[in-house]
Amino acid sequence: MSGRRSQTDLRNCSERGHIGKVPAYNSIFRAFESPALTPILTALVEESAAPLRDLEWQFSPDSTGFTTSVYDNYFQAKHQGAKAKRRFVKLHAIIGTNTNVITSAIVSDAGDAPMLPLLLDATVAAGFNVAEVSGDKAYLSKANAQKIVDAGAIPYIPFKENSTGQGPALWRELFAFFMLKRPEFLAHYHRRSNVETSFWMVKSKFGSAVRSRLPVAQANEVLAKVICHNLACIV
Repeated sequence: MSGRRSQTDLRNCSERGHIGKVPAYNSIFRAFESPALTPILTALVEESAAPLRDLEWQFSPDSTGFTTSVYDNYFQAKHQGAKAKRRFVKLHAIIGTNTNVITSAIVSDAGDAPMLPLLLDATVAAGFNVAEVSGDKAYLSKANAQKIVDAGAIPYIPFKENSTGQGPALWRELFAFFMLKRPEFLAHYHRRSNVETSFWMVKSKFGSAVRSRLPVAQANEVLAKVICHNLACIV
């Protein structure tokens, strides 16, 4: 939806008393460009998930990308024949697998594994009772396994083909469970498939691309999509 077309919805919100004043659509776009808005939107993601805290106990982290209208390597594409690459915005999120609500979200180009402790800490701080965490192999590390256990949860992350199971006692215990009780492990692990459903819900309802061109505005736009998704889950 374009900015001008959204004015009708904003006027309806004003008539119903949800907002005091109808902002110009350019005011909204300029607000997205402010770095000060990012922590506010991040907090709103967590607040919008909070009403469902009593329904969630199993969580799954993952990441996904949102396309942009910005391309890299224009000079090479024009003068050297190289193919220009479209930039994308990477969202890291952790979801509750019962309601598909996103309990914490971070927009960053970082790898998946380092993001898990941050997402988990925010979920626990929001009052969620985390009993299980299931993730794909990208989250496999001794530090992440210990972090999940320290949070009072059980990690269900598959080991890689070259994993040997050697290491601390917790690592050896998890490896033995993965190797010797595979059906039971998979029954818990496959709940992580719901995180793909959550991302599909966000993109199908609110778009898989961002209109903003500046990095800060793109990150804020993605976080706004997540907030709208959480509100839809509550409804």
